[in-house]
Amino acid sequence: MHRQLPDYHIHTPFCGHAGGTMAEYVQEARELGLPEMGFADHLPLFHIDDPTLAMSHNDLPRYIEQVQRLQQANPDYPVRLGIEADFIHDHLEDVAAVLARYEFDYIYGSVHFVGGWGFDQSRFKFEFEKRDIDDVYEEYFGLVMTAARTGLFDIMTHLDVVKKYGHRPRRDLAGLYRRVAGTLAKSDVAIELNSSGLSKPVGEIYPSLEILKIMREHGVPITFGSDSHKPSQVGREFDQLLRLARDAGYSDYVRFAGRRRIPMPLP
Repeated sequence: MHRQLPDYHIHTPFCGHAGGTMAEYVQEARELGLPEMGFADHLPLFHIDDPTLAMSHNDLPRYIEQVQRLQQANPDYPVRLGIEADFIHDHLEDVAAVLARYEFDYIYGSVHFVGGWGFDQSRFKFEFEKRDIDDVYEEYFGLVMTAARTGLFDIMTHLDVVKKYGHRPRRDLAGLYRRVAGTLAKSDVAIELNSSGLSKPVGEIYPSLEILKIMREHGVPITFGSDSHKPSQVGREFDQLLRLARDAGYSDYVRFAGRRRIPMPLP
């Protein structure tokens, strides 16, 4: 495992589907020798009430407080305060109002719902068989672009998570990916190389090499995340993330502090 990259995508028990204590995640990152780490748990949802998907509105202040306590307990080690916010168009103002209350180091934008369909939940994956997969990709990436244009997000996470269960487009979507890359570049939004896809049915990093090359051509910056839901997953497969970044032609990446981007050379 490569130890010179930060892990910015770490969840906590507050989201209802992660284990371990927050202190254990920090300890694991420190023991691995990662230069810094960041929590990015799921912002409360507004369109549904499901305690297995995201933290509750009551838990958000507790999450913030716990991260701040860990920052104070580790003055010699950067523990970043991040959040992962679902893009739900009808609740954009609600999300914006909550995000504005806190001083995050970075804000992830994510798309987990196409309309009312939670497409990345295993209990709803049967819906793929009822839809045209190319239309699903078009609609999903359309939402990614709309999310980027809002200005709410610093990073779009697991960019092609629509492939999670192995559903691939039937036609060449390079033109669509170029539109996405152009939108991200114009909106000044970075993307994340996310290793969690390696343990999903698709068995592939998010995003694919094809997409990442297009992102690099458009000058879209990158970050790194494990999408950890237990301490042992911190920094997982980061050697593969680094290799993918290099294969796509990247020579640098960005870190975040106070929502300010800090360019760094790839190790």
